[in-house]
Amino acid sequence: MQVFVTVLNESPRVDWRTARRDAARATILAAAWDLVRTEGLAALSLRELARRAGITTPTVYSYFDSKNAIFDAMFGEGARTFAAIAVQPFESDDPRERLLACTKRFMDFCISDVPRYQLLFQHSVPGFSPSAESFEPAIRALDVVREQLALNGVHDERHVDLWTALTTGLVDQQISNDPGGERWSRLVDGATEMFLAHCATERTAT
Repeated sequence: MQVFVTVLNESPRVDWRTARRDAARATILAAAWDLVRTEGLAALSLRELARRAGITTPTVYSYFDSKNAIFDAMFGEGARTFAAIAVQPFESDDPRERLLACTKRFMDFCISDVPRYQLLFQHSVPGFSPSAESFEPAIRALDVVREQLALNGVHDERHVDLWTALTTGLVDQQISNDPGGERWSRLVDGATEMFLAHCATERTAT
């Protein structure tokens, strides 16, 4: 009976410790996002991060063993947000409308948070590669894109590569040359029609 009571008493303690650790990590990550959104990805340092989070640098190390571990957690957080947006239901059953909606979601996601876009899609941090666990949500999001392309008859991997290059190119141009505007984001409809026409022409030719 005594063993049974001890087990019951230990469980809440473990849950409390886990919750406390998760809350501390979330606070540090929030401070990290705040830092890179104001100063850029290259400005992330553990000393400045600790200052913003209101803790000491050794305390940061007790939750993340390196700066790349923080970047990995940030990548995973951003990828999960992207995947959640990507899998939202579409209002239309028309394949082209769904592809357009999917692309506009991607554009809005990227443009709304430039450091997050740079971390997820531009490999902007030298020496950093996301872990398989953090990268997995990004794969799920890409699967949604592949599904929408397939519904439009696009199956060739070369065309999938062309599509990702086209859409990220529009994002890069928008962010670099017209921040806050829509000079390139408004070209999504025309770019989609041009891309699908090109793919149809190549399928006919073969």
